[in-house]
Amino acid sequence: MSRWRYFARRLLLSIPVLIFGASITFVVIRAGPLDPVAAILGPTGDPQAYNRIERQLGLTKPLWEQYIDYMINLFTLQLGKSWVLDPDRSAYSLILSYAPRTIWLGFWSVLIAIFVGIPLGFYAGLNPNTWSDYTASFGGIVWRAMPNFWLAVILMQVLSQSESLMFGFDWESWLVPTTVTGVPDLSNLTNPRNLIAAIKKIAPAALVLGSASMGNEMRIGRTAVLETVNSNFIETARAKGVPPRSLVWKHIFRNALIPLVPIITGEAFLLIGGSVLVETVFDISGIGALFFQAVIQGDLPLVGSLMFVFILLVVLINILQDFLYTVIDPRVGYEGGA
Repeated sequence: MSRWRYFARRLLLSIPVLIFGASITFVVIRAGPLDPVAAILGPTGDPQAYNRIERQLGLTKPLWEQYIDYMINLFTLQLGKSWVLDPDRSAYSLILSYAPRTIWLGFWSVLIAIFVGIPLGFYAGLNPNTWSDYTASFGGIVWRAMPNFWLAVILMQVLSQSESLMFGFDWESWLVPTTVTGVPDLSNLTNPRNLIAAIKKIAPAALVLGSASMGNEMRIGRTAVLETVNSNFIETARAKGVPPRSLVWKHIFRNALIPLVPIITGEAFLLIGGSVLVETVFDISGIGALFFQAVIQGDLPLVGSLMFVFILLVVLINILQDFLYTVIDPRVGYEGGA
């Protein structure tokens, strides 16, 4: 089976997953305690207005008819309009306005996890039972164990009072003036000053969000390197006189990356889910905060649209994972793949 036929098959098989996920979402938001009409009217709404709004929103239709309308709208990308948070504004418009902040946060969180966690794990694996190994392993365990919300609150307090707590170093005025919390300005990133300000603004939240993944990748990377170093083909390569540098870069690192692929791709989505707490603490107002507010206030179209986006991301990340396997290890074939 060719590579492109394989991925076309994976795309076709993802359709039932999307249908199932969207169906579960519909059941949860329709059978749950959310009452969008009550959220729209507030505590002073009268019964006549309640019934009128309920009819306008289509909530008086039979449940099966609501389900069919819901599925057709999702799969034709007609995400509908917000009912509560921003009435009459399309869910698509809301997602587009909030998504860049979460993408910016997730991008730097993933970079921190990959370019700090994996190199430290590989270094520890190449130097086992040394002080460097012990230090990296201990740091990975500590970072992995610290809850995101706790680390976010601590870091926010430390940076906001950095001048008194960090020997006169003022984080908020360093390089460019910014505050610790708030929405990053992503309007003109081609300007070096604006780019530095946007990176500095998101850095504390990205460090918090990427910390758990960084510790996990450090630990698994160390184990993967140790297993690869002690494998038979590495001993054979040494016996054939392969130079140490080529042995590390062409054989050890490449094979040690294989078990990290599902960890990296799986945690990419967990970073999005975990951004709900981090965005709330740092007041970033991204997709995570939007989803939280939509759930709390019973904005059903927005909740359904965001859940559909999250499910779609999971499916795409899984397909990306398979693609990365074939790039890192060409021995991985397509026959029998599902």
